Amino acid sequence: MNRRSFLKAFGLGAAALAMGPRTFAETAGQAASAPMKRPRNILFILADDLGWGDVSCYGATPGLTPFLDDYAKGGVRFTDAHSPASTCTPTRYAIFTGQYAWRKPGTGIAPGDSALLIDPAMTTLPKLMQQSGMVTGAVGKWHLGMGPGPGKTDWNKPIKPSGNDVGFDYTFLMAATADRTPCVYVENGTVVGLDPNDPIEVNYRHNYPGEADGKRDRASLKMDWDFGHNQAVVNGIGRIGYMKGGKKARWVDEDMADVFVEKACAFMERNKDRPFFLYLGTNDIHVPRVPHPRFVGKTPFGPRGDVTAQFDDSVRRVIEKLRELGLEQETLVVITSDNGPMVNDGYKDRAVELLGDHKPAGDWRGHKYTPYEGGHRLPFIVRWDGAIAAGTNDALVSLVDLGATFAALRGVAVPQEALPDSFDQSATFLDAGKPSARTNLICQDYRLNLREGNWKYIVPGPAGNTPGPKNNPLNGELYDLTTDPAEKTNLVKRQPERAKAMYATLLKAIQAGRTRP
Repeated sequence: MNRRSFLKAFGLGAAALAMGPRTFAETAGQAASAPMKRPRNILFILADDLGWGDVSCYGATPGLTPFLDDYAKGGVRFTDAHSPASTCTPTRYAIFTGQYAWRKPGTGIAPGDSALLIDPAMTTLPKLMQQSGMVTGAVGKWHLGMGPGPGKTDWNKPIKPSGNDVGFDYTFLMAATADRTPCVYVENGTVVGLDPNDPIEVNYRHNYPGEADGKRDRASLKMDWDFGHNQAVVNGIGRIGYMKGGKKARWVDEDMADVFVEKACAFMERNKDRPFFLYLGTNDIHVPRVPHPRFVGKTPFGPRGDVTAQFDDSVRRVIEKLRELGLEQETLVVITSDNGPMVNDGYKDRAVELLGDHKPAGDWRGHKYTPYEGGHRLPFIVRWDGAIAAGTNDALVSLVDLGATFAALRGVAVPQEALPDSFDQSATFLDAGKPSARTNLICQDYRLNLREGNWKYIVPGPAGNTPGPKNNPLNGELYDLTTDPAEKTNLVKRQPERAKAMYATLLKAIQAGRTRP
């Protein structure tokens, strides 16, 4: 089954999974008897392709992320946190909408000229933050589309709809990914540095006359491609998709991390006297891995290791700005990744050759794009000085839960029809002794997988095969993560009834349209 068929199949809706040990009534009763302390600000930092094993305090090579390691000591290090997908666009869609991306066709990895994937009429995480009295900002990677879509978006005029239409008061965004055109920044819906005498054109079908081509001009590239990434050439690097014009507006990859940090810090400076919600989506450690010269050679792992160090430093600078503004005790900080790691993702940056003993996914099986733990189990650090006790937390959480959780922390009611798959995890954020609000969750690559307790079921068939009457549940995969965390032994034939029951739960989830009660 191809991507289009997969997404169409999952546009059916989804069923209520078991809620977990606490009911909403119980939670409400707890809140009534003990008023919840509320963060004035929320800072959400989302890395790209940062694996569990890439962060030293999660078992990576010592010293790779020194600031994060030290910062985590004063916060909570979650050990069973997951992205709702093992790729970027569906994870981001789920974060901001509170809805699993597989419910909406077209939310696979978006091309750079994609239409905005989030319906502006939806209740979103940033809209809920606005309702709570916060000014909202989004800086960095977007990859959720903007404008009306291919052939219709005019990059030379104010672009609508954009991130500003789904709840963000301020946006400074990269439209898609650093390896996709258009290679420009978009601030509040307008391309930064646009020269009207050099208009931008973007397409994903053919190159423009006179423009460099990654295949034809391969010898001139400063970073060679291994697969794909051989169409437009920007800053000496092949990309996916073509573009012409906008020469003065094009980004310089080496400066990207600094640009995002500066914009994030400026947002906090401007809004230091009012509550704010800030999303910072870094490009690091996604391809192309082109660190600033001050990080080149910083690690023994080549560009992939160097941009990991660069990410660590980006976090340091943003947190130091928070401290400089005296807002640390008023701000909930969440630092995580959009999915698991990928070593060779299309460029010849020697990531595989220089990997050595480093294990980006730790001891988990798999990586980005896969249904295994390495594809979606994440480093997840939560810190709120003076409000949350430091330590570790083994509660089962998903990034799709951030909408309901942040809303609860800010005292905003979520409409019943909104955020259909987002669970309020505020209690376990504030107290590691509280159980997770969910006992199960769904993650996706081209298939779906279901966690119930420590059991994990992956739907049968090759990538793209979805649950349905024609599939035999016993052709899927079943793992007991308690005894087999590396997912080496498929127990589906030994535990057929459990496999069938979990398969049935997935079918119900598709049909019901929601998992949040």
